[in-house]
Amino acid sequence: MKFTASRLSEGNKVFPTEIHLEENSIEIKSPGLFSGDSKYLNYEDITSIEVDSPMIGFSTLRLFLTGNKVEISGFSKSDIKQIRQIIEEAKNKRRKS
Repeated sequence: MKFTASRLSEGNKVFPTEIHLEENSIEIKSPGLFSGDSKYLNYEDITSIEVDSPMIGFSTLRLFLTGNKVEISGFSKSDIKQIRQIIEEAKNKRRKS
């Protein structure tokens, strides 16, 4: 499943950030003019999730991993809610297996 940040949000004007949710991992793509950055995170490596959803504006998702933090912003509240739900469901499935 793919989610794309709004072009109206800060830092996403020309090349908006994309989140790709796979079966076992999440890919965060930050495109650039000549190069881009991609991060792959296994669901099982995510220790906690934090969401910042202001009354007006775009939401920010923070994924905490062992010793690291990945912050993604520019998504709608509904997108962030759905992303968080998918990650938590995938983590729960992995724990039960």
